[in-house]
This record gives sequence, C-alpha cells and structure tokens, in this order.
Amino acid sequence: MSQIKKWFVKATPKASAPAEQSNAYELIGGEVVIQQIAHEFYQHMQQNEATQELLSLHRAPIEKSEQKLFEFLSGWLGGPQLYQQKYGHPALRARHMPFAIDESMRDQWMLCMNAAINQCVKKPEHRQAIIQAISTLADHMRNQ
Repeated sequence: MSQIKKWFVKATPKASAPAEQSNAYELIGGEVVIQQIAHEFYQHMQQNEATQELLSLHRAPIEKSEQKLFEFLSGWLGGPQLYQQKYGHPALRARHMPFAIDESMRDQWMLCMNAAINQCVKKPEHRQAIIQAISTLADHMRNQ
C-alpha cells in the first residue's frame, strides 16, 4: 500500500481501532494541528493580494468558514467526522456548484492551503502526501 493510502485510511473510532493503525490526522498532530491549518488557510487568504477574488466568495464572518474547514479536514484526514455529524455528507462538489470554480480559483485555494500545510505540518513527507491528495480534491471542485 502506498504511503498516501496508508495515511488516508479512514480509521474506525479510536476505541476499536487496531493499535498499529494510524492515519494522517494522528500522524500530523490531531485536532490542534488541523485547527491551525484551517486558521492559517484563512489568514493567508485574507492577507494575500493574489487571493482576494477567492476571499470575496466567502461570507462573513470568516470564522464560520474556518470552523467548517476544520470540521471537514478533521474527518477527511481520518479523525472525528465533525462535519458529517453537523451537516451530513460533505458532498463537496454539489455544495460548491453555485460558485464559479475555474483553474484560477483552484490555484488561489491551493495557494492558501499549501501555505497553511507548509506552516503547520512538521514532517515533509506528511506535507507532501496531504498536498498531493488535497490537490486532487481541489481539482475535482472545478466546474468551469
């Protein structure tokens, strides 16, 4: 099994997960690091001139979007399924259809995500695996 597949295994609830099983959520530091990634993502989006078009799509208060990103990333990286518990299945493509997402928007989003991951995830191999996986996800969101 590839490194990425190992890291992105969706673990069963911790009480019943095998001791040797790990996932990206655990490998990068769990809830604290995921919260940092979500926070840094939106900080970068708000502060970078190159991402103002992307920022304009987000409703205020930005903290609500930050919380949703944290909840999504928690489950996507193998931790608690916080987003799904609150809102149901993420259905990301359907939820993003009202927005024109072209290559430029994807690139702006990835600029923010790359910055957040590079700042918050310590091990280069973990950063690389997550960025590769999330790049595929971001590309899938394109609808134009």
